[in-house]
Amino acid sequence: MDPWLIAIAVLALIATSLLAGRARQSLRGVARAAGVGPGVDPVPAVAELRERAHRLELDLAADRRDHDLLIESLAQGVLVLDVQLRIVAANAAAHGFLGRPPGGLIGETVIGAFLDLRAETVAQTALAQGSAMGEVRIADVDGPALLVRARRSPAGGLWLVLEDVSELRRLQRIRAEFIDNLSHELRTPLTTVSLLAETLSREADAAGPAIPARMRDRIGKIEIETGHLIQMVNELLDLTRIESGGQLVLVDDVGVGRLAHASMERLRLFAERQGVALVARIDEPVPAVRGDVDRLGQVFINLLHNAVKFSPDGGDVTVTVRRDEDRVVASVADHGVGIPHAAQARVFERFYKVDRARVRGEAGGTGLGLAIARHIVEQHGGTIWVKSDEGAGSTFSFALPISAPAG
Repeated sequence: MDPWLIAIAVLALIATSLLAGRARQSLRGVARAAGVGPGVDPVPAVAELRERAHRLELDLAADRRDHDLLIESLAQGVLVLDVQLRIVAANAAAHGFLGRPPGGLIGETVIGAFLDLRAETVAQTALAQGSAMGEVRIADVDGPALLVRARRSPAGGLWLVLEDVSELRRLQRIRAEFIDNLSHELRTPLTTVSLLAETLSREADAAGPAIPARMRDRIGKIEIETGHLIQMVNELLDLTRIESGGQLVLVDDVGVGRLAHASMERLRLFAERQGVALVARIDEPVPAVRGDVDRLGQVFINLLHNAVKFSPDGGDVTVTVRRDEDRVVASVADHGVGIPHAAQARVFERFYKVDRARVRGEAGGTGLGLAIARHIVEQHGGTIWVKSDEGAGSTFSFALPISAPAG
């Protein structure tokens, strides 16, 4: 035999032996990772690992199918966006809301899908801050109203959830129109009754002893209760307009300290009649906040009116305004009977009343003043809260963001 052929055959045998050794060493390494000790054939262990990996792949595929079926079955629209705010996945509901055929949203930008800058603003805000929410109209002002909730994904990009709130907005509009019409219908007769009660009271005073004390008392009660009805109608109409209307136009640079002083002056006569002193603690100069000066004045009036009503005779109500980093914080504190801890979370709900017996000499109000205050503060981008101890009094506070400097 040719020596060269013999040499080549020997080299081939050596190479095959080396490759087999390396392969077996690799298998032993995999086997060690699988927990197989020395002296045990690694091939079955590797086969078991392959089988286990195959089962995991099947389970993962099944989970992915379940996930996709769940997303497709949702009544809410779901969009998955990448970091460039392009749509990489969308369910059937999202395609329906946005008027696209199946698959027609994939690759679209947010602005291209919604044709509304507000949707892109929500997405950009969520990408920067983690989450955001807004409402958009599809097609035109009479098109479907979609509530868009956006949340940043841990894997990058965004999740957008779309909910059709057109019917809810329609019902809210019907409710607002009903209350508006009802309030206007009630105002005329209530105003007439109030004027008649006031006239009766003056005539009773002029008649002197000819009018029995019991009749004077009843006339006075008619006058008071009519006033409460008028207040309730006005506050109900006001709250409905705040809830159903658009955002407030925040164009005024409001000096909260000056507004607090002005509000205290408006209620000073009422406080004196109740035997309550009004005390101001204003840390001037207080930076301005951007807002609606009339609405913010309404917040002060509502909080001050409640504080005076709940204060004991000879007590005081303290109004504090101070800066707290990038906010202005205003507080109204009384020394009345306080609010039970269980009720504090509900005091800003409309029509909620803690206890009529807490108020001296008159009914406990409409239960709308604090709800109105909460809506106004929140529309200014602020927060409102209460701290109270039974028997020691209550402090209602609200915080508003400081206006950005001009230019």
